[in-house]
Amino acid sequence: MSKITPEHLTRQAVVYIRQSTADQVINNKESQRRQYGLADRARQLGWSEVIVIDDDLGRSGSGTARPGFEKLLAAICEGRVGAVVSIEASRLARNGRDWHTLLEFCGLVGTLIVDEDGIYDPRHPNDRLLLGVKGTMSEMELSIFRQRSLEALKQKARRGELFLNVAIGYIKVSHDQIEKDPDRRIQEALALVFAKFAEMQTLRQVHLWLRQERIALPAVSSGPEGRHVEWKLPVYNTIRHILTNLIYAGAYVFGRSGSRVTIEAGRKRIVRGFRRERSNWEVLIKDHHESYITWAEFERNQRLITDNANGKSFMSRGSVRCGEALLAGLLRCGHCGRKLHVAYSGTHSNVGRYHCSGSQINHGGEPCISFGGLRVDAAISVEVIARLQPLGVQAALSAMEDRGREHVEKLHQLELSLEQARYEATRARRRYEAVDSDNRLVAGELERRWNERLLAVRALEEERGALLAKPESPLSEADRERLLALGSDLERAWNSPGATPTTRKRIIRTLIHEIVVRVGDAAIELVIHWQGGDHT
Repeated sequence: MSKITPEHLTRQAVVYIRQSTADQVINNKESQRRQYGLADRARQLGWSEVIVIDDDLGRSGSGTARPGFEKLLAAICEGRVGAVVSIEASRLARNGRDWHTLLEFCGLVGTLIVDEDGIYDPRHPNDRLLLGVKGTMSEMELSIFRQRSLEALKQKARRGELFLNVAIGYIKVSHDQIEKDPDRRIQEALALVFAKFAEMQTLRQVHLWLRQERIALPAVSSGPEGRHVEWKLPVYNTIRHILTNLIYAGAYVFGRSGSRVTIEAGRKRIVRGFRRERSNWEVLIKDHHESYITWAEFERNQRLITDNANGKSFMSRGSVRCGEALLAGLLRCGHCGRKLHVAYSGTHSNVGRYHCSGSQINHGGEPCISFGGLRVDAAISVEVIARLQPLGVQAALSAMEDRGREHVEKLHQLELSLEQARYEATRARRRYEAVDSDNRLVAGELERRWNERLLAVRALEEERGALLAKPESPLSEADRERLLALGSDLERAWNSPGATPTTRKRIIRTLIHEIVVRVGDAAIELVIHWQGGDHT
């Protein structure tokens, strides 16, 4: 008690309160009560003016920005603080920098440090030594806790038993296992996304088709009733997440993202969420659980997504774009190795010209090559038709089978939605009938929810009726004969008005990986790299 002088009592006593996480703030109320109770202890020690600083509730003390701690240091430097009161050293700081800064400032202005164990004066060597040891132990304790908990998580992850959250389409069946969601509507909605991507081969086209056909996808939402599934029209990122998530290929992954520590304004800043290369993932277990697609299909999807990225990679072809030029994204300069660009001219801006400016960009010289696209496109088309001709009739028959598939898919998804809506209406009716009818405050709300579910059922029934009223018209015999004729004469089908440049581009990309082009004095030399490794 002799350490407290009248000069100390003329100043303020500051009670510093901190809890490390928001979860502790919400659930660990006993620690809060203990810390707020230190204000009474400060008054018992003789201070009449006691200030409580609790701005740092829910903030870590390991070096991140803490406005409450900054406010405490500012008040100490101004000479207004006679004592800093805290439950223990770990509440004031969990890193040596902040702890020793506090000790230095308190020693300069004669501020005491008070915890549940005693009263310390940083100006006294023995007290300063003891406070230094306490701060070091606090920092080491945090490091040990973090290391121990992370290693426990990693060990569980190596066994494939750690699930922090589960993607839509799967549910936890125990604390260390997952399985497919038994909801058939969810399973078939996800299967439709994968099937459509295999057909259309671009994220954007799948997204546009689902929006156009008004097909909703499941999403996880949290509310007063906990985790539940909500159906809504997808956004682009929803489709991308489904197609790039390894869980749907039956794989368990841990450690795909990491964190970096940087220094900003003299303080530690942790940047989380940057993606690691696959070779740096901590855990990858294939065939871990039941999948929606095979691992080979997942790998193929990732190659397509990467290849469709425009301007993201030196080797990617980019997505199919508008324009008449059939080989955009496929031509590579044989002189400098860069991809060729397309420029359009002519009366209707539909005559393409391929060019490469790699030499000009790299060395300041003349552009590498430049040539018109009409003859080159025609030459490549001849090569493609020659390889597709044996498959022409089979393709025509497949087109007949696929004609009504989209109509059937949409009708099937609509019937699943209607079945779900009828279940929701039945459940709402049961909840309404179970309540006491005299309790109008509750019964009125449940009746309103029941009516909303009935309206949703009616809307889906009307949409289904409209779709059934306009069935997909079957092909006439004349149309079938014409389609088979085009299949047997693929060149005529290729050049028919109904074959759009986009369709031709997609066919070419299915067969050709890349074309290396060189321009000589009298000729254009094209080396076609076919899918599968052959060259022409």
